[in-house]
Amino acid sequence: MSHPIPASLHRLAAITLCFLAISVAQAAPSVTRLTPPSELFSGHAEGPIVARFLPGQRFDLQATVRPDDASKTITAARFAIDGKAVTANVAIKTCEALCKKGMPTNAAIVSSRAISVNRPGIHTLTVTATQSDGLSVTAKGNFEIVPLTLGGQKIKNIIIMLGDGMGVAQRTGARIVAGGYAQGKVIQPLAMDTFPVTGLVKTASLNSIVTDSAPGMSAYALGNKNNNNEQGVFPDDTLDAFDNPRIEYLSEYLHRTQGKALGLVTTSDVFDATPAANAIHTSNRGAGTGIVDQYLDDRKLSGLSVLMGGGRKWFLPATTPGSARGDRTDYAFSDTDAHTADIVKAWGAAPGSKDKDRNLLADFQAAGFAYAGNKTEMDAIDGQKTSHLLGLFSHSNMNVALDKIDGRRNKGQGLGNAGKNRVVDDYGFPDQPMLDEMTRTALRVLEKKKEGFVLMVEAASIDKQAHAMDTERWLLDTIEFDRAIKLAQEFAAKRGDTLVIVTADHECAGVALIGGAMVSDARLQELVREGGPALRDKTVGIYEAAGFPKYRFAADGYPETTDIDQRLLVAYGANSDRFEDYRTNSLPLQDSQQPFIKTQPLAAYPADPSQRDAQGKFMITGQVPGNSAVHTASDIPLSAFGPGAYSFTGVMDNTDIFFKLAQAAVKGVVLPAGLQQFAKKK
Repeated sequence: MSHPIPASLHRLAAITLCFLAISVAQAAPSVTRLTPPSELFSGHAEGPIVARFLPGQRFDLQATVRPDDASKTITAARFAIDGKAVTANVAIKTCEALCKKGMPTNAAIVSSRAISVNRPGIHTLTVTATQSDGLSVTAKGNFEIVPLTLGGQKIKNIIIMLGDGMGVAQRTGARIVAGGYAQGKVIQPLAMDTFPVTGLVKTASLNSIVTDSAPGMSAYALGNKNNNNEQGVFPDDTLDAFDNPRIEYLSEYLHRTQGKALGLVTTSDVFDATPAANAIHTSNRGAGTGIVDQYLDDRKLSGLSVLMGGGRKWFLPATTPGSARGDRTDYAFSDTDAHTADIVKAWGAAPGSKDKDRNLLADFQAAGFAYAGNKTEMDAIDGQKTSHLLGLFSHSNMNVALDKIDGRRNKGQGLGNAGKNRVVDDYGFPDQPMLDEMTRTALRVLEKKKEGFVLMVEAASIDKQAHAMDTERWLLDTIEFDRAIKLAQEFAAKRGDTLVIVTADHECAGVALIGGAMVSDARLQELVREGGPALRDKTVGIYEAAGFPKYRFAADGYPETTDIDQRLLVAYGANSDRFEDYRTNSLPLQDSQQPFIKTQPLAAYPADPSQRDAQGKFMITGQVPGNSAVHTASDIPLSAFGPGAYSFTGVMDNTDIFFKLAQAAVKGVVLPAGLQQFAKKK
């Protein structure tokens, strides 16, 4: 005869089974990261496809695997795509002395380098790892291979004109200053305004709605999202800034498959995020020594033929005054360490070395690069005889357009030599080229490349001066940028085989064009001396009181002065606390990247916006902490010219731009679907 089991025993059995289930679940290794990143791995099967690649574009596979307790290790691992084992070598490296804080020392980083898939469509990626007691775990993710369509004309050259931090308001402000208005209409449009196609670009990075410049640029050059501060790589769990999972850049892909060259022109230090995010693979955009070494040592991967900007401090041995080279920002891959050896073996990358005393400038010249250290030397370059060019025009970031133009006009605005110096003299580089002059030289060298080229031209200080909330400086840098755009447009129009896009990596500072001054500059100076909130109330004209500011331009193409009567007035929505007097600042803020910033006269430059314009006693409370304006999540405009321009319509993700450029270069120009339908109807 059976007896009923007491309810208490049922509960005890249920609890026991629950604990057993938990025990079984815990008694196995776990995969905490799978790369390429995917929403499927994160537990959202219906999420967007995160990682996308071209057919044949190379990328790394990686997983972080944790054993179930400290006594065990990961002994084997394999990757599979669509259920088929990946044949590339699988390297397993334990986290001891390798991984970031908080990672167990017996966790393992499992990698397969430089794999590629040709078949278009969505593919499933799995990793299976086994620990020392024989227990295993499998994790699943996915990625997409984006199909390219057979099209018409293939473009030979791609020119990316990148206005760092340039949103709609920055473009509009430059148009107001440079173009002038008559009865509500622009008299002379910007060159970028004459491009036939304009769309909007979404700028989020892999880990934030607000991107910085590294993933902001690399999205265009990779077709994939990167974390903030990272370029050319997916995030990982290691400390090494140069061992992250790589993604092949557009320049690398087109150089490998078509032999195209790469040119990089910038007004920043060449190690900076935007130029580097076209050729350099690192999780630390600040690792300058390794970044500039990679430019030269991996030029056979990227096709680098032209590199121009600032940044001489990285090219000189550490013993040279002003050098910034150091082992802490360098890299060296070990041929005995499977985790990094495959970067060299599978990718064909340079092994690198901790060589702070390297004379990289001499090494560039020994590799066949002509060298220019100033405008005069750059102008002497024979474009017909020069196939490779390095130009380094300052220790770090170049001076901005306003200060370079003042230098050429011999206007003494600096602090050195009893106030008789110009700003460019204080910085030690009085003979710097303008961005359009650099662009012209780059095109002279690159146009001889038989297989074509990819050229990225960056106006870096639109962003840097918007961070500083230095209105006239970013305005003139935007005008300088537009002059370079005009050259690229003329080059493309003459040839008919070149696609030019003008865009930004993000918007900076939340710029708003609020109106115009209601007073003359003389009266404004009086109001500054009187000080206080009345300075704003008696100066700022809104709506019809703003009128149409009228700037007069000199023969050099820049305003005779930016301190005009009834000037354009600009406000900031992503600003820190600052003083404001609505007049042009005679000095730029200190640039912390300059190697001699702590010595005179540069040490006497204003350190931040709270040390500038204080005479007017009008403090504007900021929206953000600190002493700098910040990037915003706003969409930014993109304009296109040349064959393939009509692909760049609508609202696009920043990664979409990569695939549109590749389509035109690899398979030929195709009209977007909407325009195809329109063409058929006609």
